[in-house]
Amino acid sequence: MQHSLSIYNSLSRQKEIFEPLHPPFAGMYVCGPTVYSNAHLGHARPAITFDLLFRYLTHLGYKVRYVRNITDVGHLENDADEGEDKIEKTARLQNLEPMEVVQNYMNTFHKNMDQLNTLKPSIEPRASGHIIEQQEFIRQLLDKGYAYEVNGSVYFDVEKYNAKYRYGKLSGRILEDLMANTRALEGQQEKRNPVDFALWKKATPEHLMRWPSEWSEGYPGWHLECSAMSVKYLGEVFDIHGGGMDLQFPHHECEIAQSTAALGKESVRYWVHNNMITINGQKMARSLGNFITLDQIFSGDHPLLEQAFSPMTVRFFILQAHYRSTLDFSNEALTAAGKGYQKLMKAVETLNNLKPSASSTVNVEELSQRCSESMNDDLNTPILISHLFDGVRIINSVNDGTEKIDAKGIESLRKIFNDFVFQILGLRDETKDSKIDDLADDLMKIIIDLRQDARTKKDFGTSDKIRDELKKAGVVLKDMKDGVKWEKE
Repeated sequence: MQHSLSIYNSLSRQKEIFEPLHPPFAGMYVCGPTVYSNAHLGHARPAITFDLLFRYLTHLGYKVRYVRNITDVGHLENDADEGEDKIEKTARLQNLEPMEVVQNYMNTFHKNMDQLNTLKPSIEPRASGHIIEQQEFIRQLLDKGYAYEVNGSVYFDVEKYNAKYRYGKLSGRILEDLMANTRALEGQQEKRNPVDFALWKKATPEHLMRWPSEWSEGYPGWHLECSAMSVKYLGEVFDIHGGGMDLQFPHHECEIAQSTAALGKESVRYWVHNNMITINGQKMARSLGNFITLDQIFSGDHPLLEQAFSPMTVRFFILQAHYRSTLDFSNEALTAAGKGYQKLMKAVETLNNLKPSASSTVNVEELSQRCSESMNDDLNTPILISHLFDGVRIINSVNDGTEKIDAKGIESLRKIFNDFVFQILGLRDETKDSKIDDLADDLMKIIIDLRQDARTKKDFGTSDKIRDELKKAGVVLKDMKDGVKWEKE
């Protein structure tokens, strides 16, 4: 199978023709969220970027195993080897069990991903479910001399690794500069070098999440999980590793080091990184206090928002920029994206109602080729969208009678819009969703009235059956002072 898709490889810093190891199979591992807070707009960008890549590789005919991890242990504050676990900190503040925090935020994350119409990954492993694999990875590194144990904690020896390989090749860092600019912090004296990173940490008495090991009762380091899980599900060498650009260093740099040291070879053929969403030129992040959750965007409930923005408006907003460029949030940009998205959906509706002519004055095949070329050019969605709006102009011109299109042309145009708008860009027509919601409201009103009529007649058997059958279907009825409300479970 030969395809001309070129992907910018963050390691080589150039576009490379994507040639998977075992065509037509492609393995893709993406660093998913640390689930200690609700997903915000910054989380939406990698989710949509790698959903786009997943969709396009599938469209080209590859069988893709898409692995997206969930970090639920080991990610300490400020991405360091000391301090409080981010999930434990949230659990303490909310008086919850750590895994309760994880489950709550995973539920919200998955709901938001469904709203954004991202496809579910093939596998979604959790760090806490792969402790054995991570411990085995540590043993390999100890056996090969690239790790050392001190007081129950195990650290990766960066200087020894750098003597044979090169630490910093992904991010462009130089070890000597890092060592000169990194000071030893309190609690790090047990490391041989301040740049060494934790593979296993001995748990302090107050630490909640801990597992037994031959070194201590403790927990794995943040970087280790991705190496262990990617190898487990994709093999020692796989095609694509993705994530946000902020993960290049230290997270992905440490991944490269520990995987290469353990396996004797690099695991990843292509490193792909999306750029950040900014607000007033600053990265949007929970740690900076300038984030807007996706729930807030969809409801409009945030001081920085002038209105609510729909999930497809947000998706279109993100796709309007190339994944490697920064994208600055503003109400004006989201409003403009919403208008562009509506214009595209209106054109699709018009296209479905076009009547063919005996001849055609438009070149649809050339449009199809340009759309494919833009996606093959490092997923260039801004150019793709500009070509799709060329298609919108064709549709409107035919509808106005200034151009003609035959039946074959209409069929080709419909295929272009189905393939690129819905299947590849992953947009959906929210106007249809709202019509379905309106129909559901009307039907539920009829059902609720029937149940209320049964209760008035003291036919509680029928009333209870209606309630129970709805519950089986995932609908819960709630008796309120102002009537009966319904909601999906």
